[in-house]
Amino acid sequence: MSKLDVERAKAESHGLRGSLADELSEPTPKFSDEAAALLKFHGSYQQEDRDARKAARSGDGERVYGFMVRVRATGGRVPSRLWRAVDELADRHGDGTIRITSRQGLQIYGIPKTDLRGTIGEIVANLGTTLATCGDVVRNVVAPAWPYAHPVYAIARSAAAELARELAPRSGAYLEIWQDGEQVHAEGGVEDEPLYGPTYLPRKFKIAVTVPGDNSVDLYTNDVGVVPVIDDDGTLVAYDLTVGGGLGRTHGKTTTFPRLADELGAVAPERLLAAVRAIVVVQRDDGDRSDRRHARLKYLIADRGLDWFRAAVEREAGFALEPWHPLPSWDDPARFGWHAQGDGRWFYGLHVASGRIADVGAVRLKSALRALAEAEVELIATPAQQLLIADVAPDARAAIEATLHAHGVGDPARVSPVRRRALACPALPTCGLALAESERVIPDLLTAIEAELAAAGLAGEPIAIRMTGCPNGCARPYLAEIGIVGQSADRYQVYLGGAPGSTRLALPWREGVRLAEIPVLLAPLFAAYRAGRHAGEAFGDWAARDVLAGVPA
Repeated sequence: MSKLDVERAKAESHGLRGSLADELSEPTPKFSDEAAALLKFHGSYQQEDRDARKAARSGDGERVYGFMVRVRATGGRVPSRLWRAVDELADRHGDGTIRITSRQGLQIYGIPKTDLRGTIGEIVANLGTTLATCGDVVRNVVAPAWPYAHPVYAIARSAAAELARELAPRSGAYLEIWQDGEQVHAEGGVEDEPLYGPTYLPRKFKIAVTVPGDNSVDLYTNDVGVVPVIDDDGTLVAYDLTVGGGLGRTHGKTTTFPRLADELGAVAPERLLAAVRAIVVVQRDDGDRSDRRHARLKYLIADRGLDWFRAAVEREAGFALEPWHPLPSWDDPARFGWHAQGDGRWFYGLHVASGRIADVGAVRLKSALRALAEAEVELIATPAQQLLIADVAPDARAAIEATLHAHGVGDPARVSPVRRRALACPALPTCGLALAESERVIPDLLTAIEAELAAAGLAGEPIAIRMTGCPNGCARPYLAEIGIVGQSADRYQVYLGGAPGSTRLALPWREGVRLAEIPVLLAPLFAAYRAGRHAGEAFGDWAARDVLAGVPA
């Protein structure tokens, strides 16, 4: 659908209802375009199996449609009851896998249209929701997954939860459609949309909350970033705010580009919700509704300037923003295996390749997590598509290790540093936007890259590699030390020079590269990096200094 069609569909949807309820009752395998656009607000994407599409074109099969359902998990926390429900639904209605998203949610795939109402209904009945995980609204609010007992982490988790509640859609359509009007737990129920209005936002809107120094959330890629500022006594004194980040772009369209957020200012703790609400309202009223590819907050700020935007937010909020509080440098250290939480309990960081939870051969990760959830173990998804087993008593550690071992789940310390840091989007066959492969090919690609690293004497070097099948940037390749972005079938752009702490954009280095050529092209760089790096210098920092010197940002 065009941008104007989406705007019309929203305006005429009667609070996101449209024809969804009627079309759910029809025996067709898919929704109309307008209904599919509204379905996103309810947490589901209509998808076509693109492998089956190829067979259909050759006359050997039929087009196959299924639905991805995304479960919201503010800060990544998934109650055991909800995890068990999602696990069962993935087997009963989906393709048997669960995927951790790069915004700490959960996704299940391949759900037939006939099973969609029952699937979403069961998620709601088990204390979950899919509302506003997609669509032109504030999406899942991201926060540090680490369950540290330090007060600043508790403040960040609390702020994320408050923002998620404050900025959720209010229309009663969600429960009306998926629960026959019955309100199972407090989620919506109000007819009008006091924040969003009848046409909601021009485009999706992303918020991240973190603590000073911890950039596990990739703060500067979000429309709004929130950082609690505490004094030497541990008292919360303010929140720093960033605005205007986002990574999506379109090949060949120079008006689209990845952008890191600006430092907007700070607010007193009691004004946080009002300030963020004002930011959302300014984007609602002034964001570009004529071109969906130019509709994100980052373009509004890039076009009109940060000073204009700050003044607009202050007018809407009714108060002036405070100056930005200086923060320590950012880092995102790996946290796999056991770590003390600081409250006498422990958490365990699991490696989940591309966030895909499945039983594959002898490694039965999905079954292991189901067993842990049945034992009421706390599970937390991270923005790096990994999973934490949290709040573990010291005397329970051995039992958890035994459960993992019994299901063939190995020690994450045995996973190479490159694989532990790698991210990939799903791409083919389920994503309709994918131009090239990503998740299905990255394991072999990493094997080839690891061989080139070993040949250069760099075995074990923790280089961050991120891959996507299109330029929308879901796996955040434009922040990676090596970013790989699909252009067309078996053709990729290669980006270099992102900072390990996710504070600098990578820059384009090569275009139209075939998948098999990527490790070969990187090999001379690895040799040059080993010979010319400064002591302790990361590959991304070296590439920005040496390979990309003089390349326009």
